Amino acid sequence: QVRLVESGGGLVQAGGSLRLSCAASERIFSINEMGWYRQAPGKQRELVAVITSGGSTNYTDSVQGRFTISRDNAKNTVWLQMNSLTPEDTAAYYCNADVQYYTGLRLTRAILWGQGTQVTVSS
Repeated sequence: QVRLVESGGGLVQAGGSLRLSCAASERIFSINEMGWYRQAPGKQRELVAVITSGGSTNYTDSVQGRFTISRDNAKNTVWLQMNSLTPEDTAAYYCNADVQYYTGLRLTRAILWGQGTQVTVSS
C-alpha cells in the first residue's frame, strides 16, 4: 500500500531535542514537496516546515533556527530534527507528501498524510 509512517514522538523536557521520521512505502515512485504540520488542542493545524525534492527548505517563524527538515530521496524518508524545544511546541505532528506511484502502467499522483506522532514538552 502507499502510505507514510511516522515515528519519533515522545515526552521531553524544555530545552531538549527530538527527531521525527516519516517513511514512505516502497511502492512510491517519487516525492515532490514534503512537509511537517502540527496541531495542538484548540488550535488550527499549521505548516511547520517544508522541503522540495531538490532540498530547498522553508520554516514557520516560530521554529526557525531550532528545527531542521531533511530528506533522503533514495529512501523516501524525511526527518524533522527539533532542538531547544519549548512547551509551545507540544502538538501532534503530521508529515505530508505530494507523491507519484504506479498502479499497473498508470502513474498516479496523490497527497498522503502520516498517522501523526505526539510531541509533549514539559516545563
